[in-house]
Amino acid sequence: MRLSVRRLSRTMAMSLAAGLLSFFPLSIHAVTVHGTVTDPLGAVIPDAVVALVHNGQVVQTTKTRADGSFELVSPLSGRFYVLAGGHSFRQMSTKSFYGNRLDDVKQDVTLEPAFVHQQVIVTATGTPTPQAQVSAPVSAINASQFENRASIADALRQMPGVTVVQSGERGAVTSLFIHGGNSDANRVILDGVPIEDIGGQFDYSSLGTTGIAHAEVYRGPDSVLYGADAAAGVVAFTTPQGSTSFPSLLYRGDAGNFGTYRNEVQLGGMRNAMDYYGAFSDLQTQNSIPADEYHRITSVANLGFNLSANTELRAIVHQIDRATDLPGTYSFFGQSNDGKESDQDTFFSGAIHHSFSTNWVGNVRYGLVRKREQAVQYYPAGEFVNDYLGGDYYGHVETIRGANGYSATGRAIMNYSVANFGVYPNQIDNVNNRDNLMADTTYTVNPGLVLTGGFRFEDERGSEYSQAYFLNQKVERGNYDYNAQLRGQVANRLFYAASGTVEKNDLYGTVGAPRVGLAYYLVKPGAGKFQGTQVSFNFAKGYQEPTLSQQEGSLYDFLSKNGGQSTIQQLGIQPIGAELSRTYDGAVEQNLFGEHVLLRVDYFHNEFGNQIEGVPAQYIPQLLPNLTTAQQTQLEAVLNAESAYELDLNSESFRAQGLDAEMNWGVNSNLYIRAGYTYTDAVVQKSFSSDATSPSTNPNIPGVAIGDFGPLVGARPFRRPPHTGFTTVTYHRGPWASVLTAAYASRSDDSTFLGYSDVNGGNTLLLPNRDLDHGYVKVDLGGTYQLNRRLEVYTQMDNLLSDQHIAPIGYTSLPFNLRTGLRIALGHEPKD
Repeated sequence: MRLSVRRLSRTMAMSLAAGLLSFFPLSIHAVTVHGTVTDPLGAVIPDAVVALVHNGQVVQTTKTRADGSFELVSPLSGRFYVLAGGHSFRQMSTKSFYGNRLDDVKQDVTLEPAFVHQQVIVTATGTPTPQAQVSAPVSAINASQFENRASIADALRQMPGVTVVQSGERGAVTSLFIHGGNSDANRVILDGVPIEDIGGQFDYSSLGTTGIAHAEVYRGPDSVLYGADAAAGVVAFTTPQGSTSFPSLLYRGDAGNFGTYRNEVQLGGMRNAMDYYGAFSDLQTQNSIPADEYHRITSVANLGFNLSANTELRAIVHQIDRATDLPGTYSFFGQSNDGKESDQDTFFSGAIHHSFSTNWVGNVRYGLVRKREQAVQYYPAGEFVNDYLGGDYYGHVETIRGANGYSATGRAIMNYSVANFGVYPNQIDNVNNRDNLMADTTYTVNPGLVLTGGFRFEDERGSEYSQAYFLNQKVERGNYDYNAQLRGQVANRLFYAASGTVEKNDLYGTVGAPRVGLAYYLVKPGAGKFQGTQVSFNFAKGYQEPTLSQQEGSLYDFLSKNGGQSTIQQLGIQPIGAELSRTYDGAVEQNLFGEHVLLRVDYFHNEFGNQIEGVPAQYIPQLLPNLTTAQQTQLEAVLNAESAYELDLNSESFRAQGLDAEMNWGVNSNLYIRAGYTYTDAVVQKSFSSDATSPSTNPNIPGVAIGDFGPLVGARPFRRPPHTGFTTVTYHRGPWASVLTAAYASRSDDSTFLGYSDVNGGNTLLLPNRDLDHGYVKVDLGGTYQLNRRLEVYTQMDNLLSDQHIAPIGYTSLPFNLRTGLRIALGHEPKD
């Protein structure tokens, strides 16, 4: 919501500045703004045009000196920003800042190439850094690339090295895998605050695009800066700030097929020392199958206040309330299950930013997360069938077809009867609360040496409660860590970063992680066809804490309490602990055709060790050698009755290596193309559950070993396709603008998870894991037409090919769907 300042010719700009200065003669009561204009590598840009903007008006202009420095002086006070541009560079602006009379404000500007977009990145170093100076694999997108979308998940498909898995239609559980890591191995950051559940789980369907200005994905462990759960990567979102000198109101309203509608209102602006932004949206849809409605309400507020030019206070809150039906694996049953999930999430960030001097800054941030979830099953959906247990509820007779050519026909169990420990209605309540206190400081000795140190304290509290299943589990952890980093550059050609952290976790004790990165430009970017060659290398370690259920479901604790000490010693079972990761990656980046094209190819090698996996309930009794066969059967029944379908231990390890390729092509000022491809070779190296027990088999598919609950040793981890890719084409000309996106994925390994689930308690509904999930192509198209400066019409069409295999096997994918609506902008500019 930034007010656009038209480019001014040098003559007009200087004339305006001279007029203003003659009307407001300068005195000692003036704000001074100074800084340096540099290119993406940090080289100074002399003779760049720099303007100071106040309330949407250019009040002073100048040109940078030979060393790239500038100084602008104004007798005005209030909100400003600096606008800068140069030959072969895009015009860039700083964030708005407050300046009072007598204030001395530093505002450096990094210009981007005119055609290839390289943004300022935060996740790689913890401080804003031009992307060209970062060695780590990180990608970013802005709101302009997803503003018509209802969910942020589809926007994240346009990132290399990322696999988005949505288990159903709109509102279904949505997970994200980075470079072959587990979906819960990513730290999710909103305005500097971690918002994932304890242990890393996060459902991306809860996030719309309302109140999201920018998204970054860091591919690789980043526990040094972000602590536990950043074992595979970091996904970071930021909230917009008010940036117009007047109250600016924006309304969007649209409707579409499948009973879908969305309304969104945003209000933002600046006044004196304060900036403000607020947003509200309401999305509702019925989806395409029965009993699959989804409703999400999002409220956002962002308030900033400057005590002085050097001290800023900021408070940001996101409130998300949503409700979704739980139809389950509709394709397996031929009907929907009867369940509902409700969530109430509150995320708050309160921060103080202070500049002690031009080269020393500090931040203190308090983060609050309150997540409530209620999942209820109202009645046992399905048809009652006399089975091997005396009678349970089953779906229709269905044929399950895998992408690998195997199929199975039969009825799958949907719900257990009351006689077999089923309880209806039943509800499970989950709570994940977190309070964070974070502080960091950065001191710039010179461009060659920048020092950063930080401290973080985290109080985590979680619970799981169900009266029906006698669950009442509670966990509290108090964790803290220290981190330090040094980074810098040599001759605007070599860029380095080295950092480390030590964390004390309440559950598993002390753990540390290092990270180093180097980037070197063999040839600096320039006007030639092949100018701009960078090579980079990164090494990092990461760690991840267990979830609440993993801690409470520890196999070690269970065996210790039930006479299984001999099994513990024989199999080397340890108390539940941290999951570990390690990565090496190297990349080559090449600018082409005068920085019109940027190509990057990364090789990554990740090792994920000490991973937590579940041992199925039916195998637990076998690990207690003192039990008779009758006692083992009884124990299995008790575990199932108490929803202890599996117990957990750190026993799995797997490796993921491969290649990322990404292209950015600025064809001209109207057309921009991004494309990416990732090859992932992932393999399970060790697994207790499959080493200690025999793999499952389907009697109708003899000789084929099947992993029912998890992948077998030597196989690929589930739901990580070896080939993924994306294409984004952005076009704008005059009143027209459009974004065409496509996401691709090859077949991937998975399971039907239907072991012991046919009417005879057998495995006839299991299918071989290899290539079980279908590949897909998801094509979306969004377009807008601006009727006038206040009114715009837009349409968003998703899944143009109506691909039915985007979701994993058993789940339905939303077919072709569209929404169309109006965008209305209200507000007035102050009169000259």
